Amino acid sequence: MTTIDLTPLYRTTIGFDHWDSLLNSALGTDRSPAGYPPHNIEVLGDNEYRLTLAVAGFRQDDIDVQVENGVLSVRGNKGEQEKDRNYLYRGIALRSFERKFNLAEHVEVRGARLADGLLTIELVRELPEAMKPRRIAVEAAAGSDAIEHREADAKAA
Repeated sequence: MTTIDLTPLYRTTIGFDHWDSLLNSALGTDRSPAGYPPHNIEVLGDNEYRLTLAVAGFRQDDIDVQVENGVLSVRGNKGEQEKDRNYLYRGIALRSFERKFNLAEHVEVRGARLADGLLTIELVRELPEAMKPRRIAVEAAAGSDAIEHREADAKAA
């Protein structure tokens, strides 16, 4: 397993130390076989995302979507398959799965929809008002105005 050392970045950043464990877990082995089910992650705008998973053969009742502690979990539980079927070839994977996605801070799930074998999950980043950029007024220190006037008077004389 590859480990990334982010120590040099910590000299100029504050509060990003959790990225170390996040990157190391992303480089670890994926528990789902061969990335099943396949998925897309789209950027729709500055703060909008769409996650789409190909879940052909799964019904709405077979799928469970949860968010807990910043981790989006998508589970597909396929019930007992019909035992009396005799396949010559079985290329459609109807096995249970679990996919987990780490969400950045303030990313919320807006909704999930299942249509045409695709599970679409809409996500949006909503920054609290306190986190949005704001302009800070810079005030002159007491007595600094008087120093400027004295220097200007000295140059004029």
